[in-house]
Formats: sequence, C-alpha cells, structure tokens
Amino acid sequence: MITLSVYLSKGQKDKTDYYLGGNDLSAWSVALSTMATQCSTNSLLGAPAFVAFSAGGGLIWLQYELALPLAMIGLILFVLPIFRHLKIISVYSYLEGRFDLSTRLALSLFFQVLRAFSTGVIVYGVSLVLVMCLDVPFWAATLGLGVVTVVYDMFGGMKAVVISDVIQMGILFSTILLAICYAVYFIGGVEEVVNWVPRERVQALDFSSHGLGDGKDFGFWPMLFGGVFLYMAYYGTDQSQVQRELSTRSVDDTNQSLFLNGIFRFPLVFAYCFLGLCLSAYAAKFPEFLDLIPLNSAGTARNYNLAVPMFVIDRFPVGLVGLVMVGLFAAAMSSLDSVINSLSAVTLRDFVQRLVLADMKTEVEIWWSRGLTLFWGVVCVGFAFFVENISDSVIVTVNKIGSLTNGSILGVFLLGLLTKKTSATGANMGLILGVAVNTYLWIFWPSVSWLWWNIIGVVVTMASGVLISQLKPETKDVELYNWSPNFLRNAGAQIDWSKRSYALVAYFFVILALCFAI
Repeated sequence: MITLSVYLSKGQKDKTDYYLGGNDLSAWSVALSTMATQCSTNSLLGAPAFVAFSAGGGLIWLQYELALPLAMIGLILFVLPIFRHLKIISVYSYLEGRFDLSTRLALSLFFQVLRAFSTGVIVYGVSLVLVMCLDVPFWAATLGLGVVTVVYDMFGGMKAVVISDVIQMGILFSTILLAICYAVYFIGGVEEVVNWVPRERVQALDFSSHGLGDGKDFGFWPMLFGGVFLYMAYYGTDQSQVQRELSTRSVDDTNQSLFLNGIFRFPLVFAYCFLGLCLSAYAAKFPEFLDLIPLNSAGTARNYNLAVPMFVIDRFPVGLVGLVMVGLFAAAMSSLDSVINSLSAVTLRDFVQRLVLADMKTEVEIWWSRGLTLFWGVVCVGFAFFVENISDSVIVTVNKIGSLTNGSILGVFLLGLLTKKTSATGANMGLILGVAVNTYLWIFWPSVSWLWWNIIGVVVTMASGVLISQLKPETKDVELYNWSPNFLRNAGAQIDWSKRSYALVAYFFVILALCFAI
C-alpha cells in the first residue's frame, strides 16, 4: 500500500489530483471502494453476531438492504448531478452558495468533529479484537493499523484510497467466503446448516413491529423508510462518500457508481448474514464453541462480536488465519483512509483556503493537503487511545449518532435543493431543532426506534426551516443551486437515468421477494 501510494503521488499536480484523483477514476473502482468502506470491521463482526446470537436478531437485518436501491434513485436523479455540475471538492461549499458561509462552516465543523471521533472508535474496536485474538499489545495493534493507513493516504490521496479499497474489498470478500465454506464443511453441508440453525434466525421480514413506541428497533417499516433517508444522507451529504463519488470522469460515471452500489451491495451483505446463520448452526451443533468466545468488559456475557475471529482461530489452518486477520485490518483501513482524506479536504477548502490563505500556490496546496491528512490521521488514531477504557455501550451509542444527525443534515441540503425562499437562518435553526428533537426522543422516548430519527430529522428540519424563513425570506438568486427537471442534461449526462432507475425499483422487489421466500 505504501509503495503504491508513493508511486501514485508522482502524478499529483494540484488539489484536484489529490482529493478527486484527477477526475480519472472509473465507476467500478469508485463503487467497489464505497462498498469496502461500508463493510467496516463493525459490519464484518457485528452483522454475523447480530444474525447468529442477538436477541431479536437473525436475517431481519436484510430488511435494511431494501432501502438502498430506493435511496440510490433519489441521489442519482436529484442530488449528485448538481454537486458534479458545480465542480466542488467540499460538499459543504454548496451550502455557502445556496445559503451563506455560516451554514457551510456549521455543517463542515459538525462533520469533522463527529466523523473524527466515530473513526477513533472504529480504530479502537478493531484494535481490541486483534489484541484479544492475537495476544498483541493494544498500542502495537493500533499503530500498526494507523501508521500504514495514514502514510499511504498522505502520499497517494484519493487515488490511493480508491485503489487500496478495491484490493481490500477482494480480501474482505475472500475472507467471508472462506469462513462460510469452512463453517458449512464442519457442520456437514448446507442441508445440515438448515437443519441446525434455529428457526427464529431465518425470519427475514417483520411486519408486526412499527417501532413507534413498541420498543422494537428492527421492524420492516422503520428499517425501510428510515433506511432510505439514512442512506441518502450518508451517500449524498457525507464528505467521505461524496468526495469519492465526484472523483469519476463524468456525471454518468458518478451515477453509475451509485447504481452499481445499489445492485452489488446486497450480495455482500447477504454473504456476511449467511455467515451469521452458519455460526448459529455451528454453535447449536457444537455448543462447546461458545466457551471459546471471551466475555464482555463487564464479565457478564459473551462478546459475540468476537465469534467470527474465534471461529477462524479455532478451525482455520495456519496461513488462512493470518489472511482473515489481514481482512480485519483491511476492513478498518478502508474505513479510515477515506475519512482522513475527506477530513483533510474539508479543512483545506472550508477553513484554510476560505478563511486564511485564499491565494495558495499549487505546490503549496499539495503540501497543505498532505499535512492535513497527517494531522487528521493522528487525531483519529489518537482518539482510539482515549476510548480504550470506555465501556462497550459507548460503541453502541456512537452507532446511533449517525441516525441522530443524518436526517437533519439531509434536511438542510434538501431545503437548498428543493426550495427557493429558505434563508440561511431558517436552514441553521432547522438543523438545530431537528437534532434537538431527535436528542429528546433518544433520552425521553427510547421506545421509538432510532431508525425513525432519520425521517423525523428531515421533517422537523425542513418544516421549521421553511416556517422560520417566512419571517425574512431569501432574496438572492438561487436557481443555480436548485433542482430542476433538466438538471441531469445540463450537467452533461448522456444516459437516461430516469429509465435506469426502473431497474433499481425492480431490484427492490427482487430483494423483497427473496426475503419472502426465506
């Protein structure tokens, strides 16, 4: 990875080369890179554990994937073409053009603080797994992960991020398939897996739970509707994702990368969910396996997030065990590299060049870019040491922060795209109120599924933003930043993406039919 990044750094001439790969990346490479980032260590370990052992778990997790093709339609038709047409690097620069500098800086700072902390927790989590599985010191696991990632990211920029993610995706998927094959082999074949897996683990749809006060987080409706808005916010307004999507050669390639994500992410998720079924059947047939899984930090229950690595260590031959541990590293690296690159981009564009050094020479931009990448890498890895002694519940809490804020962030962007009179004050107050309402629900109404927070955040932010703006409506011309039916064509699209979107709708029904069949 480091050798590759040094080689790629030779072709960098300016910040566009560094942060957008010179707009020369293919749709396939960007799509695979995005999926690698999505398949973090938490997914590789947490999803199989949820399917295999969690109370109320099982293949119900697949309901989440029904939302992805529908979310991609919204991004393809309404969001990414505008960003592409404006030729932006920081997605938050759109907000200054549509509203004002305060909105841009608020959202940018929001992203930097939350993303840096949550990434530190990801580094902490995978380091802790490696400590428990390989009996290495925590500092060695953390620095081994962090230093390599920061160095190759610092030199290679976005092109190194995407190419390394494609390689890491291959390792990730290989380790999942290997674990499935070994589990099926030791259980005695697919038929034995079916015979031994508990019946409740194969339920893939739950229409009985609505999540609006019944205390059930994973009902069909909150996972579908909440998931659509969560994915739209993540893929369409999060700098770590948008920056990569804008690195392609054209708006058609950008949309194609989203389209490919909408199609190929489900097989990946289905693979590690099926691994969870295999582990559930394996534990039922060989109950002594559960004794190998370490206890949680409180010593009160098994830490089932370690089920996959403990199965690998117990059953895999030497060499393949190492490959899976590399796969765990790859999962964490693919999440870390894109985050620190995007943090560097927004710091440079939204703060350094916008507020301090506007006229910066090209060669100076490159050195600032690398320096900021190093800075954010140190910050993210450093956070891992600060959360070392925090309980496991904080990791769960951090996973909810996305739903706490994503809906409101998406709401601000939708106010910019879909309304003409919403002012900066209205957008800023809408953001604050949306997050406040979700925080209230988190503290005082925990029986409401956190997946609904994504919709609630959008609705509260947009409604309050429009109402507050009535006091002093926006008066400047915002046509360049508003969506219109001809915007795709104006952005240079050669493909009729409205017709292509029908394929994603059809794919939604294919996934739904598969869940019914299960």
